[in-house]
Amino acid sequence: MVNLLGGDSQKQHKSFREDFSKAKSKFFSYGSTGTTADFKSNLGVESRSEAGTKVLSFKLDPEEQAGPGKGPEIISKKFTHFGTYAARLKVPDVRQQQPNVGAVAGYFTYHENEQEGLSEIDFEWLLADPRIIYVGTWTGQAGRLQRIGRIINLAEGEILETISKVNYDGEPTALTGLQNMPEVVSAISDYDASSGFYTYGFDWNPERIRWWMLHPSTGDTLVLWDYQGSQLGIPQHASKYRMNFWHTQDWAVEGNPHSLEKPKFRYELEVDWMEYRTLDKP
Repeated sequence: MVNLLGGDSQKQHKSFREDFSKAKSKFFSYGSTGTTADFKSNLGVESRSEAGTKVLSFKLDPEEQAGPGKGPEIISKKFTHFGTYAARLKVPDVRQQQPNVGAVAGYFTYHENEQEGLSEIDFEWLLADPRIIYVGTWTGQAGRLQRIGRIINLAEGEILETISKVNYDGEPTALTGLQNMPEVVSAISDYDASSGFYTYGFDWNPERIRWWMLHPSTGDTLVLWDYQGSQLGIPQHASKYRMNFWHTQDWAVEGNPHSLEKPKFRYELEVDWMEYRTLDKP
């Protein structure tokens, strides 16, 4: 596929929903910098997990190098900004084949501007333990990147951390007050991001970001993190809307320091749809 990463920052998407029912997307371009294997990314294919559903299929290439840009990735053709983002997806279950695999599924916004720095909001899952959800942001300039993040074991209803830090290796500081809401997240006892499709989303506002998902039984909105009370870590400039799937050799899932192995098989991430609604218009 062709890598089309160019774009004018003044060109922004209006509200849209991409259901990946066709072989090409009106809203997204392919963006992998890794191998050019055709099997890595395909749109409009029949889901192997849910009959009657057409999906975006991402597959890991066992020959791929490690790194977030190497695996399959789609990137919005125009910029997106404040508003509501949502997606329905299923990560693969790899634990019988390779329980120590180092692999990441990412649903996020990302754009780095030389003047304004980084604008990133993310959901991430490490395949070695799909009960755990990572959410957060990166902002600031290269060399002094600001992270705010929360890690949740949703099957246990356990918030493992809610922190702020500077740079990847910075000392984490626990967040409190309005930056740490809700303080308790209800467990979904059978939650496993690889067991089926779930709908996830985030609301990006100038002074607040709320990460959420739809409860698989009730359809109610389950708030994972409602970050407010400070503008620290809240991106202010437009970004690009993305989904990716990649091998990590230096980020192990919580509780399993061995989960850094190179993928041995073509594990598949399935994405049913992605949606963006601008802040001012439905």
